[in-house]
Amino acid sequence: MLTIRKASEAEFSAVRAFYHNTIELMQNAPHHPGWQKGVYPSDAALRAHLRTGELYIGLAQDEIAAAMVLNHACSERYADAHWPTQASPDEVFVLHLLGVLPTHARRGYAKRMVQFAIDLARQGGGKCLRLDVLHGNLPALRLYEGLGFRYVETLPLFYEDTGWTDFLLYEYAL
Repeated sequence: MLTIRKASEAEFSAVRAFYHNTIELMQNAPHHPGWQKGVYPSDAALRAHLRTGELYIGLAQDEIAAAMVLNHACSERYADAHWPTQASPDEVFVLHLLGVLPTHARRGYAKRMVQFAIDLARQGGGKCLRLDVLHGNLPALRLYEGLGFRYVETLPLFYEDTGWTDFLLYEYAL
């Protein structure tokens, strides 16, 4: 059973530990998100997401088993993409930092988190939910495509942990 809720600022240490543990446990996996401790996600970014109420956690037996960020922020390069849904910035929700602790893998938690994000975006008046996936992250690609996300195009994006790297852009029309 996964309980999903907004994380509080007081949970910074637990959220940080979740991401650090996920990074450690996935560092040798063939398909990992490319995150680096202290770089992406940085402590400052995690604190900001907690302060603005954008970070959600999935709890299983009182342990953070999954986490994600949902907001309107995106790479400047998103403006270069040929998105199928015409929407103003406040009508576009963007999913970031979705992760499931590997010890909780294959329980449908990632799917539940994404479905929760879709519901939140709808409730928030969104027209679409967008995201980017590191090229080669096959489990993430399968997840999003299986949930009905539409591949838009591949663009090089810059993130602190990956530098300039190809990312696949996806959209889910609400």
